[in-house]
Amino acid sequence: MVKRISLLVLCLGLFMAGSAAARDISFSSGLTQDDFKHLTKEAGTAMAYRNTAPAEPLGITGFDAGIEVSAVSIKKDGTNNYWQNAFNGNAPSYLYLPKIRVRKGLPFGIDVGAMYSYVPDSNIKLYGAEISKAILEGTTVSPALGIRATYTKLAGVGDLDLQTVGVDASISKGFVLVTPYAGAGAVWIDSKAKGNLLTLSPGLTSEKIWQPRVFGGLKLTPLPLLGITAEVEYAARPIYSLKAAVSF
Repeated sequence: MVKRISLLVLCLGLFMAGSAAARDISFSSGLTQDDFKHLTKEAGTAMAYRNTAPAEPLGITGFDAGIEVSAVSIKKDGTNNYWQNAFNGNAPSYLYLPKIRVRKGLPFGIDVGAMYSYVPDSNIKLYGAEISKAILEGTTVSPALGIRATYTKLAGVGDLDLQTVGVDASISKGFVLVTPYAGAGAVWIDSKAKGNLLTLSPGLTSEKIWQPRVFGGLKLTPLPLLGITAEVEYAARPIYSLKAAVSF
């Protein structure tokens, strides 16, 4: 029990680290179309649904609920200042996205899930849903193989309308208390300027971008019902995620 509490405290600490670094997305000046395209690609991949789970299904009675924090490296050098502009000249080095995640197992190797994210002291909110299907459910000697479709929608930011649709496939193999996994897929990102950004850049048109991504992770089960998952993804930028969840 003490170990379980310690792990949850660690994740809550990461949650608070995200809160401390929080800033509103509020544009200080207009963007060129090229800058808006780059911002769309990086913001879209940052806010897309993370995997953070092995490929095997939960099963018809299975349920998984927990908290997750993703840290996204932000590119903000002198020649590509769209992130500085998006954060009104005060962009962080990393964008932290704390989330609540739930998944439920259904018959036929299907899982469904939902996610909600709110970065405290900012205007960044995010919600999404997922559905996955195990092609191979995995055994003690063979790996699991799954496919997944996801959707996310940015909310709370008055200057940007952004949503993503993702598809991916992953493979995993459990070894006692450790389950490594890896996968690849793509994210379709749809964004358009609105509010103050559209006023500052009246010529901006919407962007629709296809972005490939790869990811790999490790799920640890140190205690019954408790799973700790660490994942690294690369799409437009590196993304690091940590999730603590209760599963049964």
